[in-house]
Amino acid sequence: MDVKTLYEKLKPVQEAKGAYFNKDKDLVFELLESLLENKERYGYMSCPCRLASEDREWDKDIICPCVYREPDLKEYGACFCGLYVSRELNEGKRPSRYVPERRPPEKIV
Repeated sequence: MDVKTLYEKLKPVQEAKGAYFNKDKDLVFELLESLLENKERYGYMSCPCRLASEDREWDKDIICPCVYREPDLKEYGACFCGLYVSRELNEGKRPSRYVPERRPPEKIV
């Protein structure tokens, strides 16, 4: 699968859940490329902004979309890596803010 196909496949599914791709398409395509690389490398699409352990069970919290995305979107309007954002953030109705790491320190490789 290529990046454009992944984008077109994920966009409607994630938008139905209230998660939108960042309006910065260059960033989005770079992150999607990294997701595809991680899938090839580890067998699963781990978050491109976190280090995977190569253990799917250990990393299940960071398989994109990670379990932290929803609370990040609610609190900050964006997920940790900025791939997904709220509609309000994309439309400039909400300010962009730093999104801190939610993953527990013991899981950070």
